[in-house]
Amino acid sequence: MEALIFEKSVEGRRGVTLPASGVEERPLSELLPSELLRKELAELPQVTELEAMRHFNRLSQLNYSIDTQFYPLGSCTMKYNPKVNEMAARLDGFANLHPYQPDETTQGALELMHTLEKWLASVTGMHRVTLQPAAGAHGEFTGIHLIRAYHESRAEGHRTKMLVPNSAHGTNPATAALAGYEVVTVGSNDRGMVDIDSLKANLSSDVAGIMLTNPNTLGLFEEDILEIAGLVHAAGGLLYYDGANTNAIMGTVRPGDMGFDVVHLNLHKTFSTPHGGGGPGSGPVGVSKALEPFLPTPTVDYVDGQYRLSFDRPQSIGRVRAYFGNFGVLVRAYAYIASMGRDGLTQASKDAVLNANYLKARLQDLFEVPHAQHCMHEFVISGDRQKAQGANTLAMAKRLLDYGYHAPTIYFPLIVHEAMMLEPTETESKDTLDAFVVAMRAIAKEVETTPELVVSAPHSTPVARVDETTAARKPILRWRKGL
Repeated sequence: MEALIFEKSVEGRRGVTLPASGVEERPLSELLPSELLRKELAELPQVTELEAMRHFNRLSQLNYSIDTQFYPLGSCTMKYNPKVNEMAARLDGFANLHPYQPDETTQGALELMHTLEKWLASVTGMHRVTLQPAAGAHGEFTGIHLIRAYHESRAEGHRTKMLVPNSAHGTNPATAALAGYEVVTVGSNDRGMVDIDSLKANLSSDVAGIMLTNPNTLGLFEEDILEIAGLVHAAGGLLYYDGANTNAIMGTVRPGDMGFDVVHLNLHKTFSTPHGGGGPGSGPVGVSKALEPFLPTPTVDYVDGQYRLSFDRPQSIGRVRAYFGNFGVLVRAYAYIASMGRDGLTQASKDAVLNANYLKARLQDLFEVPHAQHCMHEFVISGDRQKAQGANTLAMAKRLLDYGYHAPTIYFPLIVHEAMMLEPTETESKDTLDAFVVAMRAIAKEVETTPELVVSAPHSTPVARVDETTAARKPILRWRKGL
């Protein structure tokens, strides 16, 4: 692949010619205070229109997307989403609504939200759902505040600790801490699940709840979930379900039936909106009947034959987002569920689990597998064996780019050394998975024979090795002359 030359600016080149303004020209000093006027011209790249067009089109062609290739990205459910759902979100009657229109002029949108809430409550086994939160982490934050409101309503504001398993998503402890809770870590047993003895040791009268997901971040189903729920409830705490892994269980088991009190969903992972790129997202939160009074306002209610936004909720934690949620994302989720149906959602999860177990079976002879039991929708392997041969997990992930694949999630979860986390999703064919296996096995062989080839990868990408720490902490986000 040819090297990508980022510097395109050449002194004196112009890409835009502005027409005459048609109004009387006056000196800027007469229009703006002198202290607001530039002393020198702005430093902007100087390129022709053709060069600018070709540059940005070239960059777009270098983008990696689910439309072009497979994402084995564990924990993020990067699956193909039917384009008909995008078309639904772009319908004029949805896309051109104004959020402050009177309820009587937005009955279709309100009915969609009301119906979607019912569907999501059915999928999760919850009593009521709010569609406001703008992303999964935002849903977590909303859910934790609902738990706090519940405890405070019972004069139990002294519950200041939140239990978080060491296999949790990274947002869980961050959310609990941001919400003002003391985070207490619960250990895992040798099967990769919540250690019951560790849980019991950390339960007390000051515990507000526990945050976990099932299946957990290792892709394993928490077989003791009913016992966990019983212990936490007996101690007066509540259970919070991180919905990032819902793609594994739709139509098979529901968090509400496991004993969870609060659930968030990632519509941009499980229910159709394309994931990644910074947004938009949506993180609806479902609650049990006991927590319904505390839901954010407004809710969408059906009263006297009309849908309306209801603000009459005196115990509400208040609005958590401007307007009523990322509405376009809600439309996509509605279209996805409507087209899939109950049986389709169930089949999607079954296929996701099947694909993950197939991929795991094809790789487990070459990579360390920390937990031998069947996985759910994702699994974790370790690169410890390859690291001992001279190339660590990071190097193998970089080398995978040369084979045309996006790298999987690496070094997460933290409890697995040299972790590599893979989630094939339900939308990939056996042919695609087999081709990915060929690449992974080829890389494992390269580590055995020529580890230096892997360590120096990637070799075919426009940008090779970069200083990742500096790139993350000191990114250059705008053009500057000479860089």
